[in-house]
Amino acid sequence: MASEGASGAAIEARQVMFRYGRLRVLDDLSLQVPGGTSFGLLGPNGSGKTTLIRLLVGRLKPHSGSVVVLGEPPSPRLCQQIGYMPQLSALYLELSVQENVSFFARMYGMASGGERREAAQEALNLVGLWERRGDPVLRLSGGMRQRVSLACALVHRPRLLLLDEPTVGLDPELRAAFWGHFNAELARGVTLVISSHTMDDAAHCQRLAFLRDGRIIAEGSPEALRAATGRANATLEDALLHFVRAGGAR
Repeated sequence: MASEGASGAAIEARQVMFRYGRLRVLDDLSLQVPGGTSFGLLGPNGSGKTTLIRLLVGRLKPHSGSVVVLGEPPSPRLCQQIGYMPQLSALYLELSVQENVSFFARMYGMASGGERREAAQEALNLVGLWERRGDPVLRLSGGMRQRVSLACALVHRPRLLLLDEPTVGLDPELRAAFWGHFNAELARGVTLVISSHTMDDAAHCQRLAFLRDGRIIAEGSPEALRAATGRANATLEDALLHFVRAGGAR
């Protein structure tokens, strides 16, 4: 079983560069995510958040630099310890809620049918959808589909959750419910990495990295980033603007 690296980090990226053609999407990016913490990747669309998460899950490979996840380079075997919720839904609309979650359990390596059924029930109970287990996903609202996607990411009880814009389009009540689920995972020692462009998500994270044009322009706890502005009662929006105007600082 993979474990955190010698530094205690669940994720270590060093001088990562990734490009699409001539466009550098990530440029000399380095970061470290401590195990068992919530880490937010914050930035506008096009800043490199989704590309970075795809590198961490092993769907892409860097053109230069290195990525280590749970003590080793990303690989198909390592994916059994990672829960990945992509920005765009990967659900099968014609299948039922339970069939979707059971399918992902099998993809994550659960060979036993009994084990998959038990894990699917646990995940769907967690997101409050067990009573809707027989409904085709096609009939669900957008918010419910997001909850099914989260159940699919949680079904194999991963040690690391990589969530790409998981709360986009959710109403405040459902967003709060999602963070209740995330905090429950943190309480059992899971590491959480979430990409977002909303300050509401950022405020829930223990540590943040502000991305701009494929670079990290600031990194630290929300409290430290706000304090860096030198202003009393500064918000995270104030902190982000401060670092953008300053040209970025680590």
